[in-house]
Amino acid sequence: MNGLKAVFGWLRQRVGWHALGLVASLVIIGIAAVVLFRMLRGIHLGEVFDALADTDPWRVALAALFVAGAYFTLTFYDWFALRTIGRPNVPYRVAALASFTSYSIGHNLGFSAFTGGTVRYRIYSAHGLGAIDVAKLCFITGLTFWLGNIAILGLGITVEPWAASAVDQLPAWINRLIGLALLTSLAGYIVWVGLKPRRIGIGKGHWTVTLPGSKLTALQIGIGIIDLSFCAAAMYVLMPEAPFIDPIALGVVFISATLLGFASHAPGGLGVFDAAMLVALPQFETESLLGALLLLRLLYYVTPFALALILLGVRELLVNRTRRRAAPCEPEIPIDPLAEMPVLQDDDEPVKEAAARRRA
Repeated sequence: MNGLKAVFGWLRQRVGWHALGLVASLVIIGIAAVVLFRMLRGIHLGEVFDALADTDPWRVALAALFVAGAYFTLTFYDWFALRTIGRPNVPYRVAALASFTSYSIGHNLGFSAFTGGTVRYRIYSAHGLGAIDVAKLCFITGLTFWLGNIAILGLGITVEPWAASAVDQLPAWINRLIGLALLTSLAGYIVWVGLKPRRIGIGKGHWTVTLPGSKLTALQIGIGIIDLSFCAAAMYVLMPEAPFIDPIALGVVFISATLLGFASHAPGGLGVFDAAMLVALPQFETESLLGALLLLRLLYYVTPFALALILLGVRELLVNRTRRRAAPCEPEIPIDPLAEMPVLQDDDEPVKEAAARRRA
């Protein structure tokens, strides 16, 4: 045990946790790439396209509706976080824009904590939030995500432990124990934050965050559960009609695969999420399942990403136009072509003031 601690201590000092996280991400991506290569080397693309074409239009429309519901729920991540950090003055429309664009871009580019945080700062800084405020907000939204995952995954694994076994290859009874442990930890956290105000952070100043109490934490968990339920429902309606799979079992597989993709930091969990789904659902034809996964990516990743870029572009144009209109008009200053300096008259005070401002 002491030797293991020494190894971790040496790695932390010499390499650093960020580098270790990068190595772990590369390992996950490498394993997923090997699995995908082995499973897809005999795939016929024509059959995949046939599966896409055979998908009922109403299923695609219903999946798009569920995806819209998921992104709508995501807007309440920011809305809740703004009130938690004491900035309820920011309008909901601003929170909705920041949430939608940051998650759409973060999901597609990977490393969402950085990419999504950058987009949020660009939007919220115009409404008086600083870098520390945005960092706090990102922490609360991340907490909402993880609390929702723990809740829905704990419930799903407890009810359908065999579905989790398809992903982690552990016996069903161990997975059920994991599910019960997740639910117990979640209940303990709710009790812990309900006993008294809990603050985390550095020091006692701007770098601390007061965690929501028990009632608000229950609301926080509810937001996360609704978001993940919409995502799983979109996947469910796109699945092949045969063989039948229980919605709860698919939800466990879907969320487990999503978390693996999130841990890899790959853009959209590309490769990792897909490999986990293919490994966990061998009862489905590979071509049909690939078609469903491609449709989900189109609806959940590609389309929102394009809309987010358009919205950000339009916002930048409007902001720049507003700034130009608000800029004060300064009087023109005549220039001496020989000296290339302003020609000032003794009685031209506005011109003198404008020249002084330009020199400053």
